[in-house]
Amino acid sequence: MKKLSPNAVNFTLVAVCLLFVVACQPSKNSSDKEEWISLFNGTDLSGWDIKIAGYELNDNYNETFVVEDSMIRIRYDNYDEFNDAFGHMYYKMPFSYYKLRFDYRFVGEQLKGGASWNVRNSGVMLHSQSASSNEIGQGFPVSVELQLLGGLNNGERTTANVCTPGTAVELGDTVNYNHCINSGSLTYDGDQWVHVEAVVMGGEYMSFIVEGDTVLSFQRPQIGGGFISAQNQGMDWDAFGIIRDKEQWIKKSGTILTEGYIALQAESHPVDFKNIELLNLSGCMDQKARNYKTYYVKNDPEKCDY
Repeated sequence: MKKLSPNAVNFTLVAVCLLFVVACQPSKNSSDKEEWISLFNGTDLSGWDIKIAGYELNDNYNETFVVEDSMIRIRYDNYDEFNDAFGHMYYKMPFSYYKLRFDYRFVGEQLKGGASWNVRNSGVMLHSQSASSNEIGQGFPVSVELQLLGGLNNGERTTANVCTPGTAVELGDTVNYNHCINSGSLTYDGDQWVHVEAVVMGGEYMSFIVEGDTVLSFQRPQIGGGFISAQNQGMDWDAFGIIRDKEQWIKKSGTILTEGYIALQAESHPVDFKNIELLNLSGCMDQKARNYKTYYVKNDPEKCDY
């Protein structure tokens, strides 16, 4: 047998080591690679439905929702006064178990006619009813709101709070009927971008995260309580516009919300959104399938691809 020279031996060892390192690197198609999807294509509002109180479905009244510089911008340039034109823009399909992330900022001044509590106030509705199921004059969808607030340069004002139009949530083992529950976030004054994430686990729990810090968690989002405020404060389901099928919603009080639509809110103060992305946590959990993912938490056998 021919004896290899020291240089040849070294070269062979290096080659083997390189092959081992490459083989151990995760594949781009590996089961643990997260596949985030963008809910906004950066150029237009395709894939979204618009519903503004008092106007028909997909009537983008006065161009409230616009696209500029790869952002979804809520603008009131064509308005003279707000006149309770509460608006929401809904992504085309519902989700159940997922992570959502986005950036937002408040800019400019509030439109004349907006309420004082709507200054630097917007939100992202989760587990929402669909745009098409809203009554024409309905101000807010039945949903769980991830409330977004900007600081007022005057003390603390948390963001990523939870508000509950037609819904309620549990804190600990108790159903909390307060319309809004504050988070433990910092206050963000000015027009700075703020990064927010939501972890939504069907009807089990939701957690809100601001700039990497978990600021609020709650359990069992459900239909119930007054439409706008606490049940024991006498607010009813006619607040902020007639609710379609109101009696049916009331009969469903206590029903856990396990899925729904995602909607961006327009409440009289200009606000920008960008980098709106979602990681679906529901999918094929069969390891034999080509599209199996290790991070799925809810099995959907119909999505398996073999």
